[in-house]
Amino acid sequence: MHLSLLPAALLLASPALADHQPVERLRAAVAADTARNEALLQRLVDQNSGTLNRIGVRAVAEMMRAELEPLGFSVRWVDMAATGRAGHLIATHTGNRRGRRVLLIGHLDTVFEPTSPFQRFARNGNRATGPGVGDDKGGLVVIVGALRAMAAAGTLRRANITVVLTGDEERPGQPTADARADLIAAGKQADAALEYENLATEGGVEAGTVARRSGSAWELRTTGRSGHSSAVGRELGWGAIYEMSRILDAFRRELPEPSATFNVGLVAGGTPAAIDDAGTAVSASGKTNIVASTAIARGDLRTLTPEQDDRLRAKMAAIVAQHLPGTDATFRFYDSTPAMAPSPRNRALLGELNVVNQELGLPIMPEFDPDKRGAADSGFVSADVATLGGLGASGGGAHGEGEFIALDSLPRQALRSAALIGRLTAQRRSR
Repeated sequence: MHLSLLPAALLLASPALADHQPVERLRAAVAADTARNEALLQRLVDQNSGTLNRIGVRAVAEMMRAELEPLGFSVRWVDMAATGRAGHLIATHTGNRRGRRVLLIGHLDTVFEPTSPFQRFARNGNRATGPGVGDDKGGLVVIVGALRAMAAAGTLRRANITVVLTGDEERPGQPTADARADLIAAGKQADAALEYENLATEGGVEAGTVARRSGSAWELRTTGRSGHSSAVGRELGWGAIYEMSRILDAFRRELPEPSATFNVGLVAGGTPAAIDDAGTAVSASGKTNIVASTAIARGDLRTLTPEQDDRLRAKMAAIVAQHLPGTDATFRFYDSTPAMAPSPRNRALLGELNVVNQELGLPIMPEFDPDKRGAADSGFVSADVATLGGLGASGGGAHGEGEFIALDSLPRQALRSAALIGRLTAQRRSR
């Protein structure tokens, strides 16, 4: 965690919020909604919305519509059947048209499909567990809590806000250009973007997310001349498995650099070897005395900037091209989630949040190490607009059975967001 890298904007900003921020009214409104928001969280979690469960994703979208429309948002559903997914919910609140436009980003889906045994919300004191309770249904509740508090305090009326809740963040539909067209367009129209994945913490210190690494999937296929093993390395060459091993080991030795990781998640080789359409299951057969004809591997690459991504992809392609005798290989990347690269404007936005933290009596939030964060939809907009991530609930265990949040983080995060959104939308646009 970069405890020393507090944004310069914080040092220059006023220590108190402007008069347009009715802090005590916001605080009272958030507190009054505590039980209501916890009940909303339970309803959202108990509705399965695994990415491939289109009916479930749409059901969660309708729950969110029921929260946003009474607040004066115009809500529409964008069908994404053409990409193999349910769709997205987009809500727009038109204020005075003079203030800065703020984009709020969350997602409706979870990694837990209906086949998962982890299906229900449970509470034990201050801890709530359940599928997607933090990623990202806790974030959805923070958004609702913040907007309801703004409405109660009178700051929502003039605010220009767009909410984009994607239905396939965990497994984006293909092609990605179509699946994220509406989100990218919203980012181009915004002056600031706030993303509501889990709040980052380390050592008990809550931190701001000004950067996230990318997430891209790749597939490597190698082939060789099959035949009796007595001819391996001779007449037949080295076969598909040796070629696969050469490439993967070269990746391991030659790719490492700061903020980049390379992973092999799935591999199989034999005569033959195959992978299913989803890219999540492989099969292979063969014998010890047969040179393998086919090998398949899939994995991911994570980078911090587009330049780093381009550089490592080029290195990987060059490694693949150096074939062992008697072998061949093909290598491809699938559409990916771009990096949310660190930038001065992202750090300035964290500075705005820390002005809010000072006024609310909350600790200053340092930058969180992006190497410890996964990819998120904020990567699709950060090239166009100042972006801050990780504004959702505080918790842990995301993507695993036992995923949890601290319930007392919901009102705290809703208050932070209500004050931050109010501050941003009250500022006049510079463009």
